[in-house]
Amino acid sequence: MLRPESKARARALQLLYARELRPEESIRVLADAAVGLCRRGGGPIVERAEELANAVVSDIESLDRQAADAAENWRLNRLSIVDRNILRLGIWELQATPLPPKVAIDEAVRLAHWFGGEKSPGFVNGVLDGVARSLGRL
Repeated sequence: MLRPESKARARALQLLYARELRPEESIRVLADAAVGLCRRGGGPIVERAEELANAVVSDIESLDRQAADAAENWRLNRLSIVDRNILRLGIWELQATPLPPKVAIDEAVRLAHWFGGEKSPGFVNGVLDGVARSLGRL
């Protein structure tokens, strides 16, 4: 069984993905649409997912800069939408939460296994490890 925190991260990733496809929409509107599609009430998981997604969106330029610095020889706009948003979410958790860095990285790698391509987990792990080191968290 998945922990609620992991479910909220997965839903936040879905909201961030939807926002890239529909940048004119707010996270709130996208969350309401997602809840309507799932035919389930919002609840605490969706509320936490909205908080995470809004936090990432509000700091997106800084998160992208950190990801680009750590992703040697990769331009962020060349990454898949999924990988880019997993990195954003992981970096935000590394810098803005008391979550142990290894947990934040493991959670991001788990998202990469679920939603990313074959090479996504290793790539996400490497980039987030570099960011954690640059932040002095590892």
